[in-house]
Order: sequence, then C-alpha cells, then structure tokens
Amino acid sequence: MKKKKDEFVEEIVKSVQEDFLARQRERKPFEARWKLNNNFLLGNQYVGINSLSDLENVDKTYFWQEKKVYNHIAPIIETRLAKLNALKPEMNVIPASSSIDDEKIARLSQDILYNTYEKLNLSEIIARATTWSEITGTSFYKVTWNALKGKKIYNKNGKEVFEGEVEIAALSPFEIYPDSSACEEIRDCESIIHAKAYSVREIKNRWGVDVKGEDVDVVDFSSVSIDGTKRKNHAIVIEKYEAPSTENPNGRLIVVCQDKLLYIGELPFVNLADGKRGFPFVKQVALRVPGCFFGQSVIDKLIPVQRAYNALKNRKHEFMNRLALGVLTVEDGSVDLDSLMSEGLEPGKVIVYKQGSEPPSFLNEENLPTAFENEEDSLLTEFSEISGVTNLLSNRFSSTNISGVTLELLIEQDTSRINTTSDEIDRAVKEMAKMILRLYKEFAVTPRLIRTADDKKSLVYFKNTDLTTDDIVFMSDSTLYESLTSKREHVLQLLSSGLLSNEKGEIDKEVKRKILELFGMQLMS
Repeated sequence: MKKKKDEFVEEIVKSVQEDFLARQRERKPFEARWKLNNNFLLGNQYVGINSLSDLENVDKTYFWQEKKVYNHIAPIIETRLAKLNALKPEMNVIPASSSIDDEKIARLSQDILYNTYEKLNLSEIIARATTWSEITGTSFYKVTWNALKGKKIYNKNGKEVFEGEVEIAALSPFEIYPDSSACEEIRDCESIIHAKAYSVREIKNRWGVDVKGEDVDVVDFSSVSIDGTKRKNHAIVIEKYEAPSTENPNGRLIVVCQDKLLYIGELPFVNLADGKRGFPFVKQVALRVPGCFFGQSVIDKLIPVQRAYNALKNRKHEFMNRLALGVLTVEDGSVDLDSLMSEGLEPGKVIVYKQGSEPPSFLNEENLPTAFENEEDSLLTEFSEISGVTNLLSNRFSSTNISGVTLELLIEQDTSRINTTSDEIDRAVKEMAKMILRLYKEFAVTPRLIRTADDKKSLVYFKNTDLTTDDIVFMSDSTLYESLTSKREHVLQLLSSGLLSNEKGEIDKEVKRKILELFGMQLMS
C-alpha cells in the first residue's frame, strides 16, 4: 500500500514539475520583454532581445561612437506612478435594494472593508502592484486567509487557535504561470501555477517538510543585472491551482517543492459568487492586450522612441565634437603622425611639415543641421503622446495669456490620458473587495470586534452568518476621473443647493467626513 502511495506522489510531483517547465518555455518571450523594460527604466538601454528570447548587450560599431543614455522613460514612469498612486481607491459598497436588511449588510460590509484596508495598509500593497504593472504591464494580488493571524481564541491540545485574518500580497508577473497565455482573464484559465522562492526555514514552518537549500535565480529589480540575482538557501515552491471540474468539483491545489509533495487537496477558499471555489488571484494590467493573458506596459511603446532619442543625441554630440575639435587632413609623409595623434592640437603647438608638401588643414564643416533640432522636438512630443504625460510647465504652455480655466482644462485633459490604467486599478480593487468579504463569510465563525467606517470610535460585533455578500453592489472611488479643484467646486454647488442635507436640513456625519477629507481636513469629534 505504501509503495502505491509513493508511486502516486512521485507521479503527481513529476507531472507538476514537467508542467511548470513547459509553462516556463511558453512564457519566456514575455519575461524577456519585462526584463528589457526594467533595464530601460534603470538606464541600461543598450540591451536587446535575441532570437532565443535572451537579453544581450549591444556593442559600439566604432570605438569613437558616443554611447550615452538620455533616460526619458524613468521620469515618465515616475510621473505616471505619482498620479496613479494618488488615486488611493476606496472599497465602497451600496445596498442592492432599499430594504433595511440590505442596508444593514452593506453597512457591515463597508465596516469590514474599512478595517481590512487600514489593518493591511492596502494602499501600500496597491502601490506596489501598480509599480509592477507599470513596468511589466501586469501585476497580481493574492487574496488568502491566514489562520495563524488575528487574536488568539483558545488552546486546543496544546496548540494555539487564532481568529484568522485576510492576507493580501502584491505579486509580480514573474511568479504567475497560466495554462495558456491566450486566456484573457483568470476565470478563463483551467489552471494557474504560482511559483515563488521561499527560504528552507519558511518552507519548514509552513508545510512541515525539510527541503534542500539552493542558490535560486530571482529577478531582482534593485539592480540592472540582465540575469537577475541569486538567493541563497532557498527553494522554489510550485503551487498549482486547478479549476473545478467533473473530476474535482471543488477544484484542486497541489503544492510541490523539489521532489516532495507538500500539499494536495481541494481549492481552499470559497471566493467566487454563488459559493463557488476559484483561484485566489486578482489581475491588474496597465494596458489590455486582446487575446493575451498579460497586459502591456507604456515602456513597451516608449522603447523605440528612447532608442531613437539616444541615437540622435549621441550623433548630435559627435557632430558637435567634430565642429569643436575639427577633422585634420594631412599629406602622407609630410608630418610626424605618431606625435600628432598622441599629442593632438593643443593651443600654441608648432607643426613641422616636410618642405614642399601641403601643410595640415581642417576639413570645412557646416553648422549643425536644423534636422537635428527638429527631430529632437518630434521625439520629445512622441514621448508625451505615447505616455500620456505632458509637461505643462514647458515653453509651449509658459505663456502668461493662458487663463485659469484653460489651464484647468489642460490639466484635466492631461489626467484623462491615463484613465484607462486607473480603470484597471479600480476593477482590481473591486474584485479584491468581493474576495475579502467572501473569505470572512467562510471563516469568521466566531464573533469578532471591528471599528465602524463612519465613526472610528464606534465598535461593532459580527460573525460570518451576518454577511450575505451577493446582496450588495461594489464600488471603487477614485479621484483621477476629474481634478480635485473640479470636485471641490461641485461639492460646494451641491452644498449651496441643499442636496447633501437630510430631511431636517442637517448634514449627516459621514457626509461631513467625506466633504472635509476632500478639502484636506478632518472631522473633530
């Protein structure tokens, strides 16, 4: 019997390992593009992708060629991240109907989401995922339940039992392997592999299995290394999530490390609608690509422009160097070439040339062609048009004749250029909100105490039976859709019209809090 079990384990481990290697091969072109984007962001811009989907350095054609980098991608991405991270989307819910029960469930759901947002510092997690999606085009959130977090409830057979808490991690696309890159959405995949390097100590703590530590290749975005870096005493853990099927109605999760099976069982979380189990992942992209699982980064579009800009600036400087230093013509045998080439033409130099021969002279050079300046302006305009980032303080907008209304319209137009990406962030946040509430619905079996969202000093008890996650509507509030000035003006108009007041002509405390937050103030108790 034990032999059959060992054969079953060996077969499972082997099939997962082989599947993982096949997905690595299929995804290699995407990885090469992500690494190329990162190199360009960090200023290592003389690299390219060869026919084997590996990165390689591009050398000079001539020794005298300028090969400097004039990085416009980095400030563009920094500006986009500053705008996108300023969103700080909130997880909001509204009742599905006007019934008292639906309003009560919506209010409790809002409280749970508020506490989770604050407890996990979710704005920082979203910012980290947004950085990944801006560089590579795609990032992921892994929404799980950690039974070892939260308050300790009691001891059971000498083992501590905790309330448990939701756990959310921002993942890079380097860790996620779909069964096919042609699947546009996570729900379209039949299986997804999450591969991550863990220390052998953490593997022992999590799964209770001893594995051999190795030097694992890990993509490290803190360096410009093409091949990444090594992490010592680590091992790759492969988690294969399989969607529900006739054979496995609740899906299946297989966890493998090296030649050992760490776990096998049904999908651990009821995180989809109608009480169904699914993958614990939420995808966020910068720009969608039809028919492809992975999104596209703005850097992908900027790389050709950046290459052209570097080439233009370097050729321009080479031309200017020739103008400044000159190109000398010398008759063969008329001067000591070794001395002339080693010492150059310093001021006051005496050149001795052979009697009867032509003296050395400079080639006539024209002034810098206007085509250089025109092409440089054209490329700078392309940077702005492609990235959606415009420098409103440039010379084109520095005229004092621009009115405040015109400037406001220019700012709103500039902001609207990256609304596509902000929409993706909102969509991902709404999906996370749904998963969070469904996890509490599944695991919060004991009463727990949380602070209310409308009044931070009030407390409320709840348990999983109080939640009916399908009777509410999820929303995500972002400030990028219109400028802050426009929002404040609209709020002032609503206040003057009395639309924000209740039947008694008073403004509710929660409405007051929202208004004051919009103006950068806090409601005093």
